[in-house]
Amino acid sequence: MTTTPRIVDAHHHIWNLSVRDQEWITGEELAPLRRDFSLTDLEPEARANGVTATVLVQTVTVPEETPEFLALADGSDLVAGVVGWSDLTAPDITDTLAALRELPGGDRLVSLRHQVQGEPDPEWLLRADVLRGLAAVAGAGLVYDLVVQPHQLPAAVRAAELLPGLTFVLDHAGKPPIATGGLRPWADDVRALAALPNTVCKLSGLVTEADPHNWTVKDLRPYADTVIDAFGPARLMFGSDWPVCRLAATYTEVVEAAHTLVSGLGPGERAAVLATTAERVYGLR
Repeated sequence: MTTTPRIVDAHHHIWNLSVRDQEWITGEELAPLRRDFSLTDLEPEARANGVTATVLVQTVTVPEETPEFLALADGSDLVAGVVGWSDLTAPDITDTLAALRELPGGDRLVSLRHQVQGEPDPEWLLRADVLRGLAAVAGAGLVYDLVVQPHQLPAAVRAAELLPGLTFVLDHAGKPPIATGGLRPWADDVRALAALPNTVCKLSGLVTEADPHNWTVKDLRPYADTVIDAFGPARLMFGSDWPVCRLAATYTEVVEAAHTLVSGLGPGERAAVLATTAERVYGLR
C-alpha cells in the first residue's frame, strides 16, 4: 500500500470581491478568476492531495489585506504562514512590521512581497528606499518573496548580493517564457541568483506560463530541471498558485505535475521540494 507524500503548498491566494476588488483580474483571459475564492474552497482539494499546511500569499498592495490574512491564518489549521504586503519605502516600515507581528495571527507572518513585476523601473529593487525597507524585513526576521518578470532578474540578483542577511524566495521560478519555448537569458539569470546562498525558488506558477490550454509536463520540464539543478532540492519548494492555476489546470493536475517533475530525485530530495524546504525557510510551525 502506497501513502500520499506529505505536501506543504507554499503559494496560494484567496480573495473576496465583496471585501476588495482585485483590479488585476481584467479581460476575457482572466474572467474565470472574477469570483470569490476562499479557504473553504481550497481545503478539500488541498487535503485530497496530501497537503498538510499552506502559505497564503498577498494579492494586492493595500495595507488592510495583511491583517485580514493573519486573522484568517489564526483561525485555520491549514494556513501555517502568510506572505503579506507592507510599503517597503515607508519611513516607519520597521514599526509597521513589529505591529503586524503583535496582531492576532501575527506569528504566522513569514514573508513580505510586492508586485515588482508591475513596476516600470526594471531596477526598482535597487532603489535606496527599497533596499532600506528590505533591510528592515531582514531585521524583523522575515523572508522576502520576489515576484518578478525575467528582465527584472538581474536587479534581484544584485539586491540579494547587497543584502546577504535576507533570504529571497523567487516566486514562480521567475516566470520563465515557457509558452515560447525560450530558455535564455532567463536560465542564465536564474543560475546567477541561485549562486547566492541566501536565495530559494518556488516550483510554482509554471502551468500558466505555458500554453494554458495545451500544456504538457514535457513543456515544463526544461524549466523545472533548470531550477532543480541551479537551486537544488534543499532550496526549492512547491506551490500550487491556486486559484490562478485554474486558468490552466486543476489543483490535482498541478500536484501531479510536481510529482512527475521531481520523480527523478531521491526520497529525501522529493520530500524537501514538497514540504521540508518550505517549513525550514519560512519557519512554519
